Amino acid sequence: MKAVGVIVEYNPFHNGHAYHLQAAKETAHADLAVAVMSGNFLQRGEPALVSKWYRTKMALLSGVDIVLELPYQFATQKAETFANGAVSVLDAIGCHSLCFGSESGDISTFQQTVDYMDLHKDCLDEKIKMNIKTGVSFPKALSLSFQSMSSTETLLSLDKPNNILGFHYVKALKRQKSSIVPLTIKRKNANYHDEHFATETIASATSIRKALFTSKDNNTIEQYVPDTTSALLKEYLNEYGSFHEWENYWSFLRFRLLHSSPEELREIYEVEEGIENRLIAAALESSTFKEFMEKVKTKRYTWTRLQRICVHILTNTKKAEMSGTLEKASYLRLLGMTKRGKEYLNKNKSQFKLPLISKLSAYKENDISLDIKASRVYSFGLAQQYGNILLQQEFKQPPIFVQ
Repeated sequence: MKAVGVIVEYNPFHNGHAYHLQAAKETAHADLAVAVMSGNFLQRGEPALVSKWYRTKMALLSGVDIVLELPYQFATQKAETFANGAVSVLDAIGCHSLCFGSESGDISTFQQTVDYMDLHKDCLDEKIKMNIKTGVSFPKALSLSFQSMSSTETLLSLDKPNNILGFHYVKALKRQKSSIVPLTIKRKNANYHDEHFATETIASATSIRKALFTSKDNNTIEQYVPDTTSALLKEYLNEYGSFHEWENYWSFLRFRLLHSSPEELREIYEVEEGIENRLIAAALESSTFKEFMEKVKTKRYTWTRLQRICVHILTNTKKAEMSGTLEKASYLRLLGMTKRGKEYLNKNKSQFKLPLISKLSAYKENDISLDIKASRVYSFGLAQQYGNILLQQEFKQPPIFVQ
């Protein structure tokens, strides 16, 4: 059986995802689709709208056959580390190809760009350092440095979010010497960070979440998501009383910041360059998460990078815990499967490069402890009686099975 891999967040699963998934299967001539999906906290440093279990069910009901969790140490990360982890998971489970959406839509351009940047690595690194000294963020420094390097080849535009992720996927495949074949599909209509609906049926996850938080009414987004997603969003709201957003966690973050010394905060992953003092000062003066972020944000520290730092502070993730864990995943956490997915797992599991975890309580290694901490913190975003139910799922929930 030929499996195509997709790297996703599904926050939530929408019509654009359905288009990408169908196109991925067709482009790869695949028998099934394997999704590696971020867990409770996402790449931009945000809590997922609904739990990973509900997002898994959305995926399985819409054409994904196997859902694996991207471990925390990769999920809430810059693009390069995010890609390292996701690619290693897909490689370990035996995917034949990886298909991602991009603004470019031309896979040869990604491969040429990775090769070009390898060839000119020293020059590029020097330019990045010079640009960072001007006070810009790393992503901006990379884009500016790359644009300043003249080339006769057709190279990728690295100022587009999906092109950047795709570049790092292809780069990770090359670094890990993976046999996975990279494929890309041009994104349809909605841009990654669009806050407004793009067409009558396609919208970004960002605009869908904004509509849900504004109206608390599914009717505003029904035309942009499959019926199964709409039904599951309603069910989650009825069962748990709330979607998850940063404001739900503000009081816990503020407590952590104001009850930690600068020295303690400096031990947290990604806290550096004295940002801990700025975080504490802003927490003292802010009554909401949005107000706090507006006080802390600088040209050097993007909103996304700051949100990731805040997640690591919430989960108390230390630099020492992350050290040496950021190249490849060390396990495969199974969240759900279809009948076809189960058939693939049964047929191929003896060849998987990493242990497959279907029941958390049966796995005794410490490398999954960050995922457990993240799940505990994620449950704080709900009223206590609902949060307790969600937290128990982490240990008791078997992989979701959809016929």
